[in-house]
Amino acid sequence: MARATLDHLVVAARRLDEGVDHVERCLGVRPRAGGRHQDLGTHNALLRLGPATYLEVIAIDPEGAVPDVARWFDLDGAATRHALAERPRLLTWVARSDDLDTSLTRCLHDSGEARRMRRGEMTWRIAFPQDGALVEGGLVPPLIEWDPGMTHPADRLPDDGLTLVGLHGTHPRPDDVRDLLAPLGLAGDLQLEVGEPGAAPALQACIATLEGERWLD
Repeated sequence: MARATLDHLVVAARRLDEGVDHVERCLGVRPRAGGRHQDLGTHNALLRLGPATYLEVIAIDPEGAVPDVARWFDLDGAATRHALAERPRLLTWVARSDDLDTSLTRCLHDSGEARRMRRGEMTWRIAFPQDGALVEGGLVPPLIEWDPGMTHPADRLPDDGLTLVGLHGTHPRPDDVRDLLAPLGLAGDLQLEVGEPGAAPALQACIATLEGERWLD
C-alpha cells in the first residue's frame, strides 16, 4: 500500500531574497541557497526542519527561461502574484509518496501528471495540476517521489536546531479538505490539522527554534 508523509513546506515570494528575509525574521535562521529549477524557471533556498523534512523558499528566477507550462505552486496566478506583492507567504506543503503512481490513482482532485524534475544532482517526480493551481488554497498538497538511492534534501542541510512541530490550516469548508486528504493515506506524526471554518484558506506552521516556538504563515 502506498504511503504518503509530509515532505516539505513551501514559502513563496516575489523575489527570493524577500522570502529568505521573511523566514529569517520569523524563525531567526536564514535559509541557505539551493539552486535553480531550469524546467520551470524558479529558484530556491532551504532550511532543515528535521529528518526528511525541510522548508523551501521559492520564487520565479529572473534569470531563468520562461517555461512553456504553468509554474508550480500557482506562481503564475494573478491572485498569488498580488498576495506575494504584499509579503512572502507559506503557500502550501508537499507530501512524499513511496509509490507516486498508486497515490495519484487515489486522488479525488486534479492532481496532474507526474513530471520528472532535476535540480543539480537531485532528481524526483512531482505531480501538480496542469494549470499550476493550488488545490483548496494550498491545503491539499502536491505529491512528490524522490528517486531511489538519492539523499533527501533535508539530509544535505546543516542542523540549525529547527523542528517542525505542527501544521495548521483553516478553510471555508474544512470537511472538503479532509475528504480530499483521506485517500492519500497520510502517515506519520506530522499531519495537517484543519480547524474550524475560516473566511479563506490559510496555512500556518509551528516551528521549534533554539529560542522557543515560532509561527510561520
